[in-house]
Amino acid sequence: MSNAKTPHSFFNLFSNDSTMTTAIDAVMEAASGPHFSGLHLDAGFRSSPRSPSTSILAESIKQPFVIGVSGGTASGKTTVCDMIIQQLHDHRVVLVNQDSFYRGLTAEESERVHEYNFDHPDAFDTEQMLECIEKLKKGNSVHLPIYDFKNHRRCSESFRQVNASDVIILEGILVFHDQRVRDLMNMKIFVDTDADVRLARRIRRDTVERGRDVNSVLEQYAKFVKPAFDDFVLPSKKYADVIIPRGGDNHVAIDLIVQHIRTKLGQHDLCKIYPNIYVIQSTFQIRGMHTLIRDKEISKHDFVFYSDRLIRLVVEHGLGHLPFTEMQVVTPTGSVYSGVDFCKKLCGVSIVRSGESMENALRACCKGIKIGKILIHRDGDNGKQLIYEKLPTDISERHVLLLDPVLATGNSANQAIELLIQKGVPESHIIFLNLVSAPEGIHCVSKRFPSVKIVTSEIDVALNEEYRVIPGLGEFGDRYFGTDDC
Repeated sequence: MSNAKTPHSFFNLFSNDSTMTTAIDAVMEAASGPHFSGLHLDAGFRSSPRSPSTSILAESIKQPFVIGVSGGTASGKTTVCDMIIQQLHDHRVVLVNQDSFYRGLTAEESERVHEYNFDHPDAFDTEQMLECIEKLKKGNSVHLPIYDFKNHRRCSESFRQVNASDVIILEGILVFHDQRVRDLMNMKIFVDTDADVRLARRIRRDTVERGRDVNSVLEQYAKFVKPAFDDFVLPSKKYADVIIPRGGDNHVAIDLIVQHIRTKLGQHDLCKIYPNIYVIQSTFQIRGMHTLIRDKEISKHDFVFYSDRLIRLVVEHGLGHLPFTEMQVVTPTGSVYSGVDFCKKLCGVSIVRSGESMENALRACCKGIKIGKILIHRDGDNGKQLIYEKLPTDISERHVLLLDPVLATGNSANQAIELLIQKGVPESHIIFLNLVSAPEGIHCVSKRFPSVKIVTSEIDVALNEEYRVIPGLGEFGDRYFGTDDC
């Protein structure tokens, strides 16, 4: 259950008085209502086997985090990469330059080198680059070619050995051009720098480092570099997850990116340990909403507004883990569309009180869905004392979306899941939805119920000595329902 406290008046509602219990049933039934959905999950109950050693499992299936860095020539890509590497000094980070994969020129091409376009996608051996990145992602070492920019060919007897790492940074002007390369990336960064600045840097670099004269640099820029930027590099900007203006001079942007990478690395590890954990893909829009709802100074109205937006995203993602059956329909144009049909058995169960904040989003996504409730009194870290439950009578035939915005210790969630299993719900038919999860809670739930899917928007750092999620959201129920001062 979340960190929310339940007001005394709320506990008084659940006394042992039979009249009060009857009234509660009526209220709960009205709240649940005759809601039914058109969704269904595949059958198949799996018991709760003991999880394998998490350290061995993590070591065997962990994959590195791949970052793509693109931008125009001399935009500051390498500077940005170096700054990221410096700040990630406690991780193993490797930099792979797309320039290493230039194709060697033939004798005929070498004679007419001034007419060769080094900024065209065909100038690179993309297949070899793909092969190297795929090997690195699997934890294997690779030999990267070394390109001689003065002679325009690869050094046949030299190579650069790159070993397995935690983070792979792939840098180059056209690393976003090929979709197969983009698909290997966990984050895509575009370094955006003024064209005049880039030209000045290019002249300095090519004359000093690559032994060329100024006239040849300017001729190449006008004939090949600028047209290729307009045709290939700039259009790939749309694939970037984040755009950095001014390149390496933008320290604020780089600090935020490094913080984001550190967060994703932590989530990456847990998702590899437990295949039942699903973190919705992070964007800076999602990160921005988290920043707002975590701010203690935010107004109640804004807290509710942005919490609802995040909850809706989590619910939609959770629904995506439900099964479907194939079906065909005829469109208004008379054409046949091959799609899917949702099955009919689904319900929500909110862990009172914070879980009720997620009900509106679920109803908005699943018209007429039936929603039950479970109240568990959280006493310290044990999450015990089941106070009340009101569930659909046919819940054993349904798939259950369990709702609680914060997964802290996991004890309350475990008790709620245990109750659902006692009611006949197969463990594999339960999807637990929350906004924020603590690693301790994920370990607690996943070890006991490995078939329960957990869908969250972010995994936080840890629990403090008071069993509160850090950095966390505070008392979510109080903040959402406006009972901070109760």
